[in-house]
Amino acid sequence: MASIQLNNVIKRYGNGKHALQVIHGVNATIADREFIVIVGPSGCGKSTLLRMVAGLEEISGGEISIGNRVVNQLEPAERDIAMVFQNYALYPHMSVFDNMAYGLKIKKVPIDEIKIRVDKAAKILELGHLLERKPRQLSGGQRQRVAMGRAIVRQPQVFLFDEPLSNLDAKLRVQTRLEIQKLHRELGITALFVTHDQVEAMTLAQRMIVMNAGRMEQFGTPEEVYNRPATTFVASFIGSPPMNLLRNAPGGRAGAIMGIRPEHLDIGHTGWELRVETVELLGAERLVYCRLGDDQIIVRTDEHHPAPATDSIIHVAPREDRLHWFDAASGKRI
Repeated sequence: MASIQLNNVIKRYGNGKHALQVIHGVNATIADREFIVIVGPSGCGKSTLLRMVAGLEEISGGEISIGNRVVNQLEPAERDIAMVFQNYALYPHMSVFDNMAYGLKIKKVPIDEIKIRVDKAAKILELGHLLERKPRQLSGGQRQRVAMGRAIVRQPQVFLFDEPLSNLDAKLRVQTRLEIQKLHRELGITALFVTHDQVEAMTLAQRMIVMNAGRMEQFGTPEEVYNRPATTFVASFIGSPPMNLLRNAPGGRAGAIMGIRPEHLDIGHTGWELRVETVELLGAERLVYCRLGDDQIIVRTDEHHPAPATDSIIHVAPREDRLHWFDAASGKRI
């Protein structure tokens, strides 16, 4: 495996004053065997950044290194990477075995070595009983495992995942996330994983890059990003439901936005006076949507707390040690 270094990476389309810049100077060091998730909303530049690492997009500025080797001018085949796409990209006329073995055959790897590698990957991914089937005979989750197996057998320095779970239903997404975690533990792979789903990011990442409009808003562990968001964007994007951001909170600071997670607001007899707009019952928890002046506030409670009635008045106390403060002009953490 290998480390990845991104030094002031820039991407723009076009030239001169009409050029459109979509990636704005990303800097990041990814350690050998580290699993990094790039997360952000649609159009934020996360897939473009991944494709530049892969060599599928030209870099407009800066430098990308894989394993201490600058790869800016190298073709994808020369970068020693393997990529898993959203759409699987399997050959429909080939068996599972042949799909997984195809890249090795092109490289003229001996057939005995191919069989050893494919059998090992199939065992890890629990595909051994499916090796003779064609893709049309597989479920979506099985097809995605075949795509991952095809990457594994190549034994690349870096694995790149471009929203690989997007086509799976909710249950399969959870199952495949677990399989990817297991895969990383067993193989110790260096990986970049792109997703728009912040739950995937939080559960898979050792560290995560949060992208917004082509800029890296924060780079840290899931715990760091959740507990100490660097900007109001990160605070509102990471977390479900998102952090409450209040411009006119009682006891607030002049020129600052107060942030408080829904689970850090306690319903009681004292505190802010809020009007209940609606309540969502989500099994073991309840989300209470309230209004405080122009601000909407979400309060998370558990099943043991009675759900307040719509249009009722409740009192909510924020936990003082859980308050976050952001500059109102820049959105950056104070």
